[in-house]
Amino acid sequence: MTAQMFVPLLAALGAVPLGYGAALAARRLADAIEPRASVMIALAAGLAVWAAFVMPTGWLLWITFALGWALLVLATVDAIAFRLPDAITLPLIAVGIGVSDLLPDHDVIGHVAGMLAGLLAFYAIAQGYRYVRGREGLGLGDAKLAGAAGAWLGWQALPFLVLLACAVGIVWVLIAALRRGREALNERIPFGVALAFAIWAIWLYGLPDFLSY
Repeated sequence: MTAQMFVPLLAALGAVPLGYGAALAARRLADAIEPRASVMIALAAGLAVWAAFVMPTGWLLWITFALGWALLVLATVDAIAFRLPDAITLPLIAVGIGVSDLLPDHDVIGHVAGMLAGLLAFYAIAQGYRYVRGREGLGLGDAKLAGAAGAWLGWQALPFLVLLACAVGIVWVLIAALRRGREALNERIPFGVALAFAIWAIWLYGLPDFLSY
């Protein structure tokens, strides 16, 4: 049995205190319902094991752990309180730009461009929706998370990121409608959850082959 085979187990064990800390952080940031620590621990451990089976061992794997746990807290807070706190999204942007220089393509400019494109595009959508409908439809937290997505993934990933996040959002609405009926169609959805999932999936698996050229 090689040392590499122990990585998923060590990752799961290491996620126990981090999952508990994520539950406390989510409670404080959301200032609302406290997520169960056991659920957060299980989710944090699951993300760690998932990453350990996909990413190569080394610094990139540990960076992936950090990204997954940050996205977990963001998604939890957004699901509870419809907030994406700057305390996590802004450092996530900075770390994404820093990590981009260590990736195989070393395309820092492309990741900076992705950060700006994601931030500005979502900000423009939010302002346009507010102007047309007279109410908020997309929060500025979503724009900052989109900027973080561009910082981590690069500008090339943004179109597929939006497509995947919208697909997840549609599934969320359909499940809510099945559970609560038509009234669920008029409810707000935590789009940050969908964005977080899309960032995680693309970071782990990259873009589909037909979009990689």
